[in-house]
Amino acid sequence: MKNTKYSILELAMVNDNTTHETVFKNSVEVAQKAEELGYHRFWLAEHHNMVSIASSATVVLMGHIAAKTNSIRVGSGGIMLPNHSPLLVAEQLGTLGNLFPNRIDLGLGRAPGTDQVTAHAIRSDRMQSVHNFPNEVSEIQGYFENTSSATKVRATVAEGVDVPIYILGSSTDSAHLAAQKGLPYVFASHFAPAQLHKALAIYHNEFQPSKYLDKPYTIAGINVIAAATSEEAERRSTSMYRMMLGVLTQQLDYMRAPIEMNDDIRQLRSHPALQQMLNYTFIGDKNEVKEQTEKFIKETGVDELISTSYLYHQKDRLESLKIFAEIMKGE
Repeated sequence: MKNTKYSILELAMVNDNTTHETVFKNSVEVAQKAEELGYHRFWLAEHHNMVSIASSATVVLMGHIAAKTNSIRVGSGGIMLPNHSPLLVAEQLGTLGNLFPNRIDLGLGRAPGTDQVTAHAIRSDRMQSVHNFPNEVSEIQGYFENTSSATKVRATVAEGVDVPIYILGSSTDSAHLAAQKGLPYVFASHFAPAQLHKALAIYHNEFQPSKYLDKPYTIAGINVIAAATSEEAERRSTSMYRMMLGVLTQQLDYMRAPIEMNDDIRQLRSHPALQQMLNYTFIGDKNEVKEQTEKFIKETGVDELISTSYLYHQKDRLESLKIFAEIMKGE
């Protein structure tokens, strides 16, 4: 696994007794620890109107994290493009690219990152943008690549700035687009794993080399809860399962403290919808998580893993982070 890069997807999880100020301080601490442990990149998701997730102003948080770290790549996982103007995305990411040279990534997705009512409140004409997603990706590329002063609309702060673009997906649609454009492809298998293998096959089969990428590059999402013992990892996972129940029932709530595993949570864990959503969730001690991770890499052949951890206590998350880094480094 030493040849597989490993990264973090940050949701800025909000607990039942934590302020947003503390959440953001925790995110900085995680990013700094990840940098120390050799993680390749630290990406921030975009979600709206969810009490348990504070990564709504993605670009603002990217700047904050980049300023508090030194070398780790910082990016969007992703910017949900139909929520935004391509021009403003180029200007914002171009600004970050100038402030933190060769460290900023732009992951682009087309999902709303929220419910439909909230999505309409963000941008009432977003469905038009959803259907125009490929063209809007090209528009952003054009802003970064423009060299003509005669161009009527320019993102001057972005011109010539090195901010790599990644196409995000949770179905097969974006696999075709990423392959056609010769861009790296990131699949959200940490919560929507059903079409992972099909999407990866499409991407590899249809990939067209470009000036951005000469061969396919794939990243896949996983959930990791690693602890000193499998029993402790299982106990800590109860926070995740209880939160995911809220997602499935549309009764979103803060993340709650872990409790001892019981029959109710075991029954919840075996629910088909939850099992499918969390299919690539690796829970256990170092050896167990290593075995699951090795199997995933062998089956998918991905170039990079991007992990998220639904853990209530900051110390537990930092411990899981360290264990997973040791696994990926073969220690």
